[in-house]
Amino acid sequence: MLIVADENIPLLDAFFQGFGEIRRYPGRGLDAASVRDADILLVRSVTKVDRQLLEGSRVRFVGTCTIGTDHLDLDYFTQAGIRWSSAPGCNARGVVDYVLGSLLTLADLEGVALPDKVYGVVGAGEVGGRLVRVLRGLGWKVMVCDPPRQAAEGGDYVSLDAILEHCDVISLHTPLQRGGGCPTWHLLGQPQLARLRPGAWVLNASRGPVIDNAALRELLNARADVHAVLDVWEGEPEVDLPLADLCTLATPHIAGYSLDGRQRGTAQIYQALCRYLGVDEQVALADLLPRPPLAQIELDAGADLQWALATLCRAVYDPRRDDADLRRSLSDDSQRQRAAFDQLRKHYPPRREIEGLAVHVRGDSPQLVQMVGALGARLV
Repeated sequence: MLIVADENIPLLDAFFQGFGEIRRYPGRGLDAASVRDADILLVRSVTKVDRQLLEGSRVRFVGTCTIGTDHLDLDYFTQAGIRWSSAPGCNARGVVDYVLGSLLTLADLEGVALPDKVYGVVGAGEVGGRLVRVLRGLGWKVMVCDPPRQAAEGGDYVSLDAILEHCDVISLHTPLQRGGGCPTWHLLGQPQLARLRPGAWVLNASRGPVIDNAALRELLNARADVHAVLDVWEGEPEVDLPLADLCTLATPHIAGYSLDGRQRGTAQIYQALCRYLGVDEQVALADLLPRPPLAQIELDAGADLQWALATLCRAVYDPRRDDADLRRSLSDDSQRQRAAFDQLRKHYPPRREIEGLAVHVRGDSPQLVQMVGALGARLV
């Protein structure tokens, strides 16, 4: 069996070497010639997998080690009898850590208290749903917009109009859909951006085209009160340089790039392939994850809650480093800049998740215990 895979998939040998030969390629360089003889194709979000890539090949199983599937032509897979799997939820915790770190940075810059804000989460799937639970667990006011889930489940959802009207912070976590009943392409376009509240914060860690980047650039030029945090970009790996300069935080599509999340994605596709082939799993992720560099923190019961929040979140992840790395890489030379964007992702340093952090609270502080639990850290 021949497996063709994106070279950036972690633990590729550990999980898949028992199935046959593995050939690695840069994700953006995969073409019809490279996959023609493959039985299995393993990708990440940078590879468009469609008829043009697969027609005439032997590929019968496609696995993407990512949450999103907008890079997969699922209709063609059905027509061609190709089985597929994604890794839903694999990096959700990493994205939540990214959002928390970004909020802390914005709060420091503005000199404001995060509990005083009203938060709007657009898209309540694996990532957005987990973010909502964390924010509400912290006792913060959260409004949620997810029309498909509202239609299917009912519940306490609101419209995008309500988010724009009432929320100080808007965090986007939708899949990218151009058509259908709920398109998200340019979900925030010029009309929506013009309605942002004074001093609004907008964060996008979903897909670049969910925000009209040109309209956002115009808005930020006109309104110094609005702060934008972008991890994803229209046309990436090329970045709109003037827009990046106007963003408070700008990062190279790494919000979910925690070590745990990336390796969890590989593990989920391994499990899906085992099911497809009808074989038992022989490898477990728990046996492969390294110990975190920071395993435990002790907090005194008298610690200030907001200081403790910042300490715990930043002990695991601070997005300012990734922002600085991207800004150093930006270049007027389009080809050089695109290559640098991919290099930042390829050589991304190990980053763990807050759920792997043990916290001991010395003394009696129900509020501190509640906060630690809401963040997802492990109380000891």
